[in-house]
Amino acid sequence: MINVVGLSAKQNDTVVFDGIHFQLNQGDVISLLGPNGCGKTTLMRTLLGLHPRHQGQVDIQGQRLESISAKKLAKKISYVPQYHRLAFGYAVVDIVLMGVMAGHSEWALPSEKQRDKALAALEAVNILHLSQRPYTELSGGQRQLVLIARALAQDTPYIFLDEPTNGLDYGNQIKLLEKIKALSNNQRCILMTTHHPEHALMISNRVITMQNGALVEDGTPEKVITPHTLASLYDLNPSQLKRFKCSEYATELAS
Repeated sequence: MINVVGLSAKQNDTVVFDGIHFQLNQGDVISLLGPNGCGKTTLMRTLLGLHPRHQGQVDIQGQRLESISAKKLAKKISYVPQYHRLAFGYAVVDIVLMGVMAGHSEWALPSEKQRDKALAALEAVNILHLSQRPYTELSGGQRQLVLIARALAQDTPYIFLDEPTNGLDYGNQIKLLEKIKALSNNQRCILMTTHHPEHALMISNRVITMQNGALVEDGTPEKVITPHTLASLYDLNPSQLKRFKCSEYATELAS
């Protein structure tokens, strides 16, 4: 379990979010919804220790975040950022091997078994054919799939995904969402940010909404994702969502 108590963070002197409380439990698929600039990415980075806390604490499996070394944290949480730039053209399989080798000595060489694990992760997201391609030559969507394969190969109990379907075509979005859902059945916990309420309805058992630097709602997708909630969250007139029938859509997906 990851337990977050009274967490706040700043960007320069501006408070990004304040007084955040929630828990992440194994087996959960949690979608974090909110408008641009509300603090979703900063919250995720703060949970990883990549952005400094202003106040509060984060406990990961009973340990304070600040007491966990980077190598040990890499064995607990894998992270797929929204944007990633790499100057050197490593082969795709080597990028994924970085996930397999996370938490090991920087001088360690991958074994055949570890290389097979990297290839299996690429196959899981349907890009095994790109294994020898330079990462820098890939499209944005293909790079996103490589990073997701790296997170899978890292094989951690928690996976954080910042807008994982960003840049993917419709078919790859659906395939990726199915893969994310399957991971929760292995008792992993998935936390993902998304701008697509329908994605949360498809795969999540919890939805957390965030607005103006605070968590607003935390519950099942059917209870949280309603026209009223979305209108308030994204500053829309309810009439603009009159064709969005959340309960009917959720029922259809479940059938």
